[in-house]
Amino acid sequence: MKVGDLMTRDVRACTIHDSLNAAARIMWDHDCGCAPVVDGHGRLAGIVTDRDICMAAYTQGLPLEAIAVERVMSPRVISCARGDDLETAHRLMRTHEIHRLPVADSRGRLAGILSLSDVVNYSSGDSAAPSDAVEIAGTISAIRRRRKPAALTASVSPDADTAPARESTKAPKKTGARRRKPSADLR
Repeated sequence: MKVGDLMTRDVRACTIHDSLNAAARIMWDHDCGCAPVVDGHGRLAGIVTDRDICMAAYTQGLPLEAIAVERVMSPRVISCARGDDLETAHRLMRTHEIHRLPVADSRGRLAGILSLSDVVNYSSGDSAAPSDAVEIAGTISAIRRRRKPAALTASVSPDADTAPARESTKAPKKTGARRRKPSADLR
């Protein structure tokens, strides 16, 4: 099975100059958790997730209309081609702990998107092999691996009876410098 057989072709993308409000509208209207970001030529420039939008709103304290997609998108996009095998897509998802893969053509233009949901929906059909379920389970397991928060890891006592210290619930201080952080999809 090839990526092109299962990918969603009618993908809505935003541009680097759009606001986070426009990206959120795409996600709401099309019931998806990310929006690929394209440049003026339709080439993949990044990806923005629903989590990216939430964290930007929380940390910047600005309305979504006032924050450009370019400020919070992940510029490093893991993508595949429509001719790639599903095994390649699984490997990319596992390695990069992501569950959505934009599909690009040979010029880097957006051609579609393959999500883990697309693969799961296919595997529940009559034409799927039993090995597909094993492959999907392995991918989900790799993506959903729990990580220990850095702040809690450092404060855990070697004494097993002692509870770890709690993190502050205050929002981080705003800085004037623009920072780019990796998308949740790239972890």
